[in-house]
Amino acid sequence: MIRAYGLTKKYGDRTVVQDLDFTVRPGTVTAFLGPNGAGKSTTMRMLLGLDTPTRGRSTIGGRAYATHHAPLTEVGALLEARSVHPGRTAFHHLMALAHTHGIPRHRVEHVLDLAGLTAVAHRRVKGFSLGMGQRLGIAAALLGDPSTLVLDEPVNGLDPEGVRWIRNLLRSLAGEGRTVLISSHLMSETALTADHLIIVGRGLLLADTTVTDFVASAGGAQVKVVTPRADALRRLLTPDPTVTVTTTAPDHLTVRGTDAAHIGRTAAAHGIPLHELTPQTASLEQAFMDLTQESVEYRITTAPEPTGAPA
Repeated sequence: MIRAYGLTKKYGDRTVVQDLDFTVRPGTVTAFLGPNGAGKSTTMRMLLGLDTPTRGRSTIGGRAYATHHAPLTEVGALLEARSVHPGRTAFHHLMALAHTHGIPRHRVEHVLDLAGLTAVAHRRVKGFSLGMGQRLGIAAALLGDPSTLVLDEPVNGLDPEGVRWIRNLLRSLAGEGRTVLISSHLMSETALTADHLIIVGRGLLLADTTVTDFVASAGGAQVKVVTPRADALRRLLTPDPTVTVTTTAPDHLTVRGTDAAHIGRTAAAHGIPLHELTPQTASLEQAFMDLTQESVEYRITTAPEPTGAPA
């Protein structure tokens, strides 16, 4: 179990993380989400004793990370997958880590096989692709068979097969009762992998809830409507100020603020044919964007259209 108690980190007069309190429980995959600059990486570094909090504290397995006598067997961490001596082979990199904890060679061979790296185990890391380096980082995190995993962007650089592999691996590890904390910017993958969410913005805790409850509470439910009389149906629905209707194609409407039954009754009462009437729940991505829209540090601005060809 991971616990954070009022974690705060300041650099000069800039507060990067402010009073974070949360618990990451065993048996679940917990996703740590937030826009760029939200304080995720700093928080993970504080959990692992790499940064000292300005205020507050954290524990992993009931103790501060630095007090664990054999940390690789307690906590597996991936923060910078490419922080490996480029002249070493994957095998020798893992063996060097294993020697610090008395971990046997067969465990090194096992995690290499688990990460799909057996065929390249004796190649120098400098020749590895981004995805292969990521697999090596995950193998290192698993080396001590830890009860807790803290992984920063574990799917970064992985191909589709690798993404599915890490998804199944994380869910399997959580199913064994381990504590799994991951950060990610991929909302679609997070929706498939995570059970619980901790969301931060500008260093503040914005949400600590299950994926299901977060999406359900986002108020993003909508209804897709396909009708050849889209304009007429829009005029009938929009007098209600709680209803919003957007057009996605000439005969396609997206309706929010009412349900499919009401739309169907309204259309039937005015003889409007419906080719499709499909309730849709909000996506995790949309719910996340709605929650964090005021916490985005790096906003994208649209450049003006060019006025003409250069002379």
